[in-house]
Amino acid sequence: MARRISRRKKPSKEDFVLKPERKIESEVFDRDTLLVLSKMIKKGIIANVDYPISTGKEANIFRATTSSGEFVAVKIYKLETAPFFRKAEYLEGDPRFMGIKGGDRNLVLAFARKEFKNLKICEDEGVHAPRPLYMQRHVLVMSFVGDATGLPFPTLNVFGSKSEDVLNSILEDIKKLYRAGLVHADISEYNIMMSDPPTLIDFGQGVILSHPRAMEFLERDVRNILKYFAKFGCKKDFEKTMEWLKA
Repeated sequence: MARRISRRKKPSKEDFVLKPERKIESEVFDRDTLLVLSKMIKKGIIANVDYPISTGKEANIFRATTSSGEFVAVKIYKLETAPFFRKAEYLEGDPRFMGIKGGDRNLVLAFARKEFKNLKICEDEGVHAPRPLYMQRHVLVMSFVGDATGLPFPTLNVFGSKSEDVLNSILEDIKKLYRAGLVHADISEYNIMMSDPPTLIDFGQGVILSHPRAMEFLERDVRNILKYFAKFGCKKDFEKTMEWLKA
């Protein structure tokens, strides 16, 4: 368990040191990130950062605990190492992010805001996704998707599923997003957590329908999930699924 940061001193990397077997990658906790986390602790948003749930090239996700003992997820976008210059296209056509200046750091901050706003849409539309709780700069706090003991649910690629009900739930959420004017744009078995019902995650690339490639991304999402379930004998026609989704 990570130690709490004292409010009487500036945070350091040592304040977030975990047990050796669960050591957090050092590049995530740069000075900017430590300051953001310290402010969140002072505001009572979180009390502890516990351990990493997942690590990636663009962001790492940690389980954290609030002062009331509730588990939450903290997503930290990497300010220095994320290759966001290749993903600026996902901001095109989105009036929420017009005028974003170039440079990796500005794009990282934009993607963090983008994911938070997209998760708010999910919450408003009843899509099964993490609830956005708080955001500051490149750090997002979301509801924790896991069991009562604090273990995160596995993703679909780990759990696997032959259930048509699971597939239908995922497609229903994609349809809800479409009706709300949003496309996830990165649906795959790696971005679905096997809660009951399944939970869609990683909304940073999500685009609104005015994006010039929104329909391309939507079709890719549907093809990806249909292809995955077809491997397990759960098959649906792509054209009919798209027709139903847009109805």
